Amino acid sequence: QVQLVESGGGLVQAGGSLRLSCAASGRTISTYTMAWFRQAPGKEREFVASINRSGASTYNADSVKGRFTLSRDNAKNTVYLQMNSLKPEDTAVYYCAAGLFGRTIVASYENWGQGTQVTVSS
Repeated sequence: QVQLVESGGGLVQAGGSLRLSCAASGRTISTYTMAWFRQAPGKEREFVASINRSGASTYNADSVKGRFTLSRDNAKNTVYLQMNSLKPEDTAVYYCAAGLFGRTIVASYENWGQGTQVTVSS
């Protein structure tokens, strides 16, 4: 098991930027696909972005393409989500996830953080 702790959330105006971090402990993340999901009030948790083990390949949801960038530093056991051009509809709790065979669905990730709130005001 790997423990994940997210940080970097907060309140930002539309058009602004935030950088989320996910610090892992317990095991190296180098063997995991890492991802971010988000969940808005009253909605299901949805996929945001994922990155493969080496960091060479990323995949973004259509809703965040061109605005969000996911990266990882395996030496620091940390992943980062750079969020630019934020919109009010990006408001949600953002969760970091690690999966040995992670894809775009929640069930493919075995390890989850507690989440960090991102609020974008209009």
